[in-house]
Amino acid sequence: MKERISGTTKIVGLLGWPVEHSFSPAMHNAVFEYLDMDYAYIPFPVPPTGLARAVRGLFQAGVKGVNVTVPHKVRVMDCLDEIDPYAQAVGAVNTVTLHQGRLQGYNTDGAGFIASLAEAGFNPTGKRFLLLGAGGAARAAAFALVGAGADKVFIANRTFNRAEALAGALPPNIGAAAGFFRDDLTKVIDACHCLVNTTSVGMYPHAGALPIPAELIKSHLIVADLVYNPVETELLIEARARGCRTVSGLGMLIYQGAASFKIWTGREAPVELMLQVLKKENRQ
Repeated sequence: MKERISGTTKIVGLLGWPVEHSFSPAMHNAVFEYLDMDYAYIPFPVPPTGLARAVRGLFQAGVKGVNVTVPHKVRVMDCLDEIDPYAQAVGAVNTVTLHQGRLQGYNTDGAGFIASLAEAGFNPTGKRFLLLGAGGAARAAAFALVGAGADKVFIANRTFNRAEALAGALPPNIGAAAGFFRDDLTKVIDACHCLVNTTSVGMYPHAGALPIPAELIKSHLIVADLVYNPVETELLIEARARGCRTVSGLGMLIYQGAASFKIWTGREAPVELMLQVLKKENRQ
C-alpha cells in the first residue's frame, strides 16, 4: 500500500465476516505498489445483518470495487443493479464494481478454481467430483466444473436440501446430491476422482478442523481445499498422509484475484508477484 493515501486514491476492498484471516489486502496492495497505481485495498468486516447498508454506504462514499467473501456471495446479488450472465447462472457474486453509477456483479471464483487445477496438472474433463458444501464457493466451483467437462459433480452438505438445490441447478446428468452420513460419503468418494472442500471448515482460527472424518479420505483422490489460511489445512495434511495429490487454496485466490483486478482497473495482474506475496504471508 502507498505510504500516504490521498484524496485521489481509489479504494477497493473486501466485504466479508470475518475478514481478518484474508491474504487479499496484502496481495492486492503489493500489486498496486509494484505497478505504481494510486489504489488501496481495504478489508471491511460486515456482519450478515449489515450487508445492504454496507454496500450502499461504501459505494456512496466512493469505493470503486470490492471482492465479496463468506457469507455474502449469494445475498449480495440483491444489492446490485446488474449481474453478469455467468454470475447470474452460478447464483453467486464475488466481485463488484461501480460503472457509470451502477453496481455490477461478477463471479471470478469458478475460473480461478479451474486455473488452480490446471496449474496442479489436473484436467477435470471426464472426471467425477465430490464438493463439500453448497454455498457461494461451491456454486462457483460446480458450474465451472460443468463448463470444464466434468462427468459428475456430487454435492454433499449437512443441510441436505441445500445440496439438492445446487445439484438441481446443474445439468441433470451431471449434478447429484449426496448425504453427509458416513456410508453415503464412502460410496460417493469411492466413485470420485477428486474431493473439494468449499466450506470454511479448517480456516483460521479453527485450523485443526476437518470437514469430513480423516478415515474417509482415500489414496486414489486428488484433494483440493479452497481454504487458503492456513495454506496447509488439516484436510490437505491428512490427504497427503494417505497418499493423495493435493491442491491448496492459494491458486484459486491468485487467479480469481487477478480477474477481479482486471475488472476494476482494466490491467493484467502480475500473478507471479501475487504468489510471492502469498507465500510470504503464509510464513508470517
